Amino acid sequence: MSLNNIVKYLGQNEEKHLNLLFDVIRQKSISATGEGVDKCADLIVSIMKGLGIRARKIDTEGLPVVYGEIMANPDALTILIYGHYDVQPAEPLEEWLSDPFEPTIRDGKIFARGSGDNKGQFMAHILAAAALKKEGWPDINVKFILDGEEESGSESLPKFIEEHREMLKADVAISSDGPKHPSGRPVVFFGVRGLLYAEIELEGAKADLHSGNNGNVAPTPAWDLIRLLNEMYPSDGDCKIPHFYDDVLPATEYEKELIKNMPFAKVEYLEQMQLKDTSMTNEDFWHKLMFEPTVNICGIGSGYQGAGSKTIIPARANVKIDFRLVPNQDPDKIFNCLESFVKERYPKAKIRRYGDLIPTKTSAELNISRAVVEAVRIGSHMEPVVQPRLGGSAPDYLITEHLKLPSIWVPFANADENNHSPNENMGLSDFYDGIKMSATIIHMLARQSKDKLLEDI
Repeated sequence: MSLNNIVKYLGQNEEKHLNLLFDVIRQKSISATGEGVDKCADLIVSIMKGLGIRARKIDTEGLPVVYGEIMANPDALTILIYGHYDVQPAEPLEEWLSDPFEPTIRDGKIFARGSGDNKGQFMAHILAAAALKKEGWPDINVKFILDGEEESGSESLPKFIEEHREMLKADVAISSDGPKHPSGRPVVFFGVRGLLYAEIELEGAKADLHSGNNGNVAPTPAWDLIRLLNEMYPSDGDCKIPHFYDDVLPATEYEKELIKNMPFAKVEYLEQMQLKDTSMTNEDFWHKLMFEPTVNICGIGSGYQGAGSKTIIPARANVKIDFRLVPNQDPDKIFNCLESFVKERYPKAKIRRYGDLIPTKTSAELNISRAVVEAVRIGSHMEPVVQPRLGGSAPDYLITEHLKLPSIWVPFANADENNHSPNENMGLSDFYDGIKMSATIIHMLARQSKDKLLEDI
């Protein structure tokens, strides 16, 4: 089986592959509401079977998982490919330039909800595997697990994985989500930051009060909240919650070297984000995104927010906070520390926990990691940006913690994909190149010694 023949075949079938992607995009699959999710799972199973991939829909306590496989022999290297077929809601609809569920090509890009996140990316893997199968399947096993709840927390996936551990047995996991580097170069990353999402609510009187008749007498939860937040995260930029940084792991020497080689177009970044110049260096930028935890206010509110004035002392004030956590930080521990910090100051405060994800880390120095990087280099004809981890979060811990697999991420989407936003898109060339890159990864891993690839895991 020649890689050149596979690439040639893919070039001859671009229209067919694009039409299959469009079929999947057109079928809504909004996990937040459940709209169309089952139908989308059925459609993907039908497409995979039509391409010669064994596939089935598996029900969970929540939304279904799509599972597929192409098996060579039980002793061959086995790759587990993770993706998700659910999408974010399309609102606000008025900001879309075209119907979010009718894929439209403009300026060389496919505009539609799910085009980049994640339908275009997991379909690239499916189409690559189908092409390899057509040209003569190599000595390798590939399994697919497509999540129907990623955009709403993957709540059913941990139990699903525990119940299907033998079915999902593999040697390495490869996933594609998120964007390439802004320069257009491919990215390979080896973990994600974790997440803890919480809300703090402070209460004063039983109802809003007249600010003149009750000022200086009634409690003011909005001011209390401001004081609390300022004490939690003052202007020096360090979180003051006790033990918040206790478990943070420093970057290894190899990771520090990777950071030095990661490009940062500072001028373009500042211009795009409309930010003022900063003394931040290239290494500072990447270190903050990958190796330092964050404390971010997602939403804050109290009292009257409408037009004009309303002179009241609001009865309640609340803030929603997300903490991005780095490897070795435990969301449970961080939440307990947050709760203790708040309750010590405001014993009657209400603290709600809405979700969390465990941070993950796979070594970029593993033989299998280096082999994937080399395959991406050959498949893309570019030098990839090798990134220790992503600043964002994903249910990667289900792979690294539950299945105990090294997890390697190779995004296929363009840097300006607008995922989660109106006018989400994926470049046509990025979609086609993603198929070729996936085919190259599978092809090249199949040609190497399994024992050698896995000897340092």
